[in-house]
Amino acid sequence: MSVGRIIETPDCVAEGAAWLVVQEPRFGPALDLTGPLPLRRRPDGFAQLLAAIVSQQVSVASANAIWGRMKAERLTGPRKIMWASDDELRAVGLSRQKIRYARALAEARIDFNGLRTLPDAEVVAELTKVPGIGVWTAEIYAMFSLGRADVFAPGDLALQEAARVLFDLDARPTERALRQMAEDWSPWRSVAARALWAYYRVAKDREGIR
Repeated sequence: MSVGRIIETPDCVAEGAAWLVVQEPRFGPALDLTGPLPLRRRPDGFAQLLAAIVSQQVSVASANAIWGRMKAERLTGPRKIMWASDDELRAVGLSRQKIRYARALAEARIDFNGLRTLPDAEVVAELTKVPGIGVWTAEIYAMFSLGRADVFAPGDLALQEAARVLFDLDARPTERALRQMAEDWSPWRSVAARALWAYYRVAKDREGIR
């Protein structure tokens, strides 16, 4: 299996958005509200996954503060995590559980270059072997760090809520139901996710979503 299309430029996102409007016309009004969708590409590698672990179950502000301290102490690479004491990791703001996850990530010795050539499902399978990395984190990594065009994250609450509003559903779709819905948006499911996230921000302001 090939890795499929890689999203590298805003033109790639625009191409996917145009395809989605033809495939599912209800994306048209959503995109009229949101305007051009963001590229949202990030680097790949250890630090991106470590940052994802740091951000779990804390506010964005707290995650940014902890990550800032980790960068200041140069605790963003696998060897530095392995060499650091628990006290040093606690001092920058990591909980006991996140220390365990950070060490597990360092010990996993993930072949990040190799991930670039694996099919989407295998990327998710490899990453979720590591304690502290769930399916959502793996899908987000594939979507934004690897630029995969056909990855979706149906466990994301904002995507579920955006789908509820856009498609006039009685309730938020379950992860399983949204994954099934998103099959119709292949091979541009990552662009569909960008569209729904952007629409969520607009709809939240317009309709008072909480």
